[in-house]
Parts: sequence; C-alpha cells; structure tokens
Amino acid sequence: MSQENEVKRTLGLLDATSIVAGSMIGSGIFVVSTFMARDVGATGYLLLIWVITGLLTVSAALSYGELAGMMPHAGGQYVYIRRAYNPLIAFLYGWTVFTVIQTGVIAAVAVVFSNYTAVFFPELNHEIFKAGTMIFTWKQVLAIITILLLTFVNNRGVRSGKIIQLFFTSAKLIALFALIVLGFAVGFKTSTLSDNFHHLWDASRTWMDTHTGKWNTESLTGIALLGAMGATIINSLFSSDAWNNVTFIAAEIKDPRKNIPRSLFLGTTLVTLVYLLANLAYLALIPLHGDPAATTVLGRGIQFAANDRVGAAAASVIFGDTGSFIMAGLIMVSTFGCMNGVILSGARLYYAMAQDGLFFKKAGLLNAKQVPSFALWVQCAWACALCLSGTYSELLTYSTFASLLFYILTIGGIYILRKKEPDAERPYKAFGYPVLPAIYLIVTTAICLDLLVYDPKSTGAGLLIVMLGIPVYLIAKPDQKKQTS
Repeated sequence: MSQENEVKRTLGLLDATSIVAGSMIGSGIFVVSTFMARDVGATGYLLLIWVITGLLTVSAALSYGELAGMMPHAGGQYVYIRRAYNPLIAFLYGWTVFTVIQTGVIAAVAVVFSNYTAVFFPELNHEIFKAGTMIFTWKQVLAIITILLLTFVNNRGVRSGKIIQLFFTSAKLIALFALIVLGFAVGFKTSTLSDNFHHLWDASRTWMDTHTGKWNTESLTGIALLGAMGATIINSLFSSDAWNNVTFIAAEIKDPRKNIPRSLFLGTTLVTLVYLLANLAYLALIPLHGDPAATTVLGRGIQFAANDRVGAAAASVIFGDTGSFIMAGLIMVSTFGCMNGVILSGARLYYAMAQDGLFFKKAGLLNAKQVPSFALWVQCAWACALCLSGTYSELLTYSTFASLLFYILTIGGIYILRKKEPDAERPYKAFGYPVLPAIYLIVTTAICLDLLVYDPKSTGAGLLIVMLGIPVYLIAKPDQKKQTS
C-alpha cells in the first residue's frame, strides 16, 4: 500500500461529464419504454413521463452542485448526508449503496452485457450446472469475468479507468445519435409517427391475467391515471439513475468546486435529450399499440416488442435482419461503459466510509497507483456474488425506491445546511433555490407514496434493506470510536 493516503486530482471536466453520462446510459433506454407503454398506453403520457424524469434528474443535479461545491471530497453523497444529518443516516446510505444499489447495478448490467454477447456467441447460453431453480450458465461466467477485468483495470490507476470511460461513453453516444437520426430518416417515410400522435392522451393500462394468461386493457382517468404514471415512472428514473456517481470521485477531480456542478448539469442534460429523442425515434418507427400474438415487429408494436426489447425492434425496422446484431453490439458497448463508470466511482464511497471507521479498515487505504484497491475488490466480490445468486434483478428493483428516499434526504439537506451553516463557503448555489429543490422534493415524495400504494412488496423490501443497516451500524460504531479517540 502507498504511504501517501491522499488521492490525486487528475480528472478534468470532460472526464467528469463522461462519468455522469456513461454511468447513466446502460440498457434501460433500450427496454423500459415497452413497460411504460403498457402501463399508460398513450403517446402523450409516455413522452410526458420521460420529460418529467429529465426535469427531475437535471433539477436534482443542479441542487447537488451546491453540496459538491461545499464538500469536494471522496464519497460525495455519503459525505453530504453525514454533514447535514448524522453518521447513522450516512451509514445507512452507504450500506444500501454497497448491498444493492451500486453492486446490484454492476451485477445486473454485467448480466445484460453477457446476454447480448450471447447473440454473437450462442454457446454462452449452455448450462454448466443446475441446483434446484438456480441455473448456472456460461453467461454468468462471462459477467463475472467482465466485472473482474474492469476492477483490475481500475486498480491500475484512475487514468486507465478514465480512458475506458471516455472511449465507451463517446462510442455509445455516437451510436445512439446514429440510431436516432436513422430512425427519423426511415420513420418519416411512413405515417407511423403521426398515427402515434392520434388520440394523444387516451390513456389505458394493459396487463396479463396470471390466472388465464390473457392480456387485458382498461382505460385510465383521474386518480387511476396518476397512480399508473407514478408507478411506471420508476422505469424511466432507473434508466436515468447513477448520475450522482461523479460525486463519489470528487477528490480526484480538478477544480471540483466548478467542474462537478458543471459535469452534473452537462451530463444529465445530454442524457435527458438523448432519451427523449430515442423515444421519439421509436415512435417514428413502431406503432405504440400492438398485439402480443402478432409475428411482425410492427404488429407487436412498442407495447409487445419481442422480449421487451424496443431498441432491438427499432433497429430491425431500420436495418432488417441484421438489426438485432447491430443493437446487440450497441448494448454491449453501452453496458460495458456503464459498468466501468459504476465500478470506478463506487469504491470511492467505501473509501470515505472506511476513513470514518464504518467500513473495512483496508478499504481506506490506497495502493501504489493511488486508488482504493481493497474497496474495489470488495465491491467486485459482492457484485460477483449477486451474479451467482440470481437475485440481483430483484435487489435492483428494491433498491430503486431506497435510492429515491436518499435523493430526497440529500436535497433536503440543502435546506438544513443553509440554516445550520449560513456562512459556509458555497462556490455554487442550487439553481432556483428554494423553489426548484422544493418542487423536486414534493414530486419525488409523491412518487414514493404512490409506489408504497401500488407496489408495496418492492418498496417494503427496499425499506427493509435500509433498516437492516441499523444493527450493522451499531456493531461498527465501536470501531469508529476507537479510530477517532
């Protein structure tokens, strides 16, 4: 281990922005619009939900800029929560990040990467062994190897990680813009887009009856419509998540008081624009409504895209039979870059926790390349375990609700710190304060309450995961006292 336990500031604005955008864009944009189309059944509400998601994400990023300017330290959001509230709340955030949020994303994205690699190499689908309901395939082996590889690369120094991040973020943005441009070019030759804008606000919900196996549709209005929108927005919010990861690596960013707020705004705005354009491209190519029994892409529509892969369906309209391979390659690039960004940044949070005596002591040390090597490998080990367990997708669902709760707490912390520390240095102040952050808090709180009503199982599991951190904190706390005494 290095004798010098201070990280170096080697990342510029472009690097930080690529971490924001690269961590956000994974596989969600190529899938979740299918779920949302079934949940609200109207083009107007589908696009409105994506617009609301973008506004919430950008407004949250602008609010985080104030906290990042005040506390440009490793650990980011963990540090903000600790200063605004107390070590227990901060630990519960770090605990949830480690157990499901960060490692769950790494595992899930790694499996998506291997699933799409199997399009080119079908042998990866072969079983290695089966134990009860758990099936272990070569795809899981590839997922684990990918996590190990990226962890190894990031152990070689932050420069190695940033080169990979910049390359893959650039590649997937170029590919996405190409898909969007070609989507409009092909789609505008048909009447699909204009047809999708007929009956713009006629909302409906389509779901499968688990007893009969038949699909049912019902119209949505009033409270039922608001409930459906609040429940399905979790899909677009998940696709837009992980933008805060750049705050974890604040101690390695040059001029962080300026570059972190700028990167948060630039990255979230760019991704919001790309996501909205991608959905418009889907609507230009494929009808929103479809028949689950249809055998063609246009017949199935966005609602019933094969395997819920609306991105692949759109590519097949543009490129024909080769579209599935082109989309598989794009998603491989997208998920690989996403994994790298999440792996690179996550370990810095555990490093900050270890500095407080609330994580493995070795996680607070740097290797000869000035990176928290032990924290990276601990994160790697748990993410690989989630790949093996087969429960990562469920954990990911549970954690999305918990993640929203901590976003609410963090932005609420701006108001607390303005009162507690009115004279603290704030190189950047939250845009639109106090109105814009308040709107974010009101809307996201309403979404969480909606989820508690419409999806109590997942939200309850999310709360349980958070609460399980309390006894762990009580055990870890004596170590904290020893370290600080």
